[in-house]
Amino acid sequence: MATTADFKNGLCIEFNGDLYSIFEFQHVKPGKGPAFVRTKLRNLKTGKVIPNTFTAGVKIDIARVERRPYQFLYKDDNGYNFMHGETFEQISIEEEIINAPQFLKEGQGVEIIIHADTETPLQCELPAFVEMTITYTEPGEKGNTATNAWKEATVETGAIIRVPLFINQGELIKVDTRSSEYAERVKS
Repeated sequence: MATTADFKNGLCIEFNGDLYSIFEFQHVKPGKGPAFVRTKLRNLKTGKVIPNTFTAGVKIDIARVERRPYQFLYKDDNGYNFMHGETFEQISIEEEIINAPQFLKEGQGVEIIIHADTETPLQCELPAFVEMTITYTEPGEKGNTATNAWKEATVETGAIIRVPLFINQGELIKVDTRSSEYAERVKS
């Protein structure tokens, strides 16, 4: 058992029969009345963020979760298949718990968050930035615009993102997996 004094971003707790991760928290000591902790909790199964207020000092149950390195192998009818980097154990997970499945490519390293007590996968996180090759995009023409302009491009996994006009087919770019946006061109 822990208390609200143990809160930190990323801490996983059991709340209302579900597992939540603390997304944001703030200790508040008003001039009148008891102190409390205002939080934003992310449901690890659905991804939904809910606000909640805890009275300071209230006891909470901390969930034991582990981050394990896995490598993406392939996708089939059962879901996405991954292999553990050290034990070579393979697991299959559904698309809903992967944060950016459109950017998964063979051999891609990911971290899977697993509930240690039940050994069930809760979430699959890709690295913040992945390198992708542009497989198709319309050529950009100079002088088309006075400000920065964007065009659609298809990357090697089939995902479509928006890139600046100067990006051409066959180039390597970095993509932010959290927002699905172009980050920068990779210099060779």
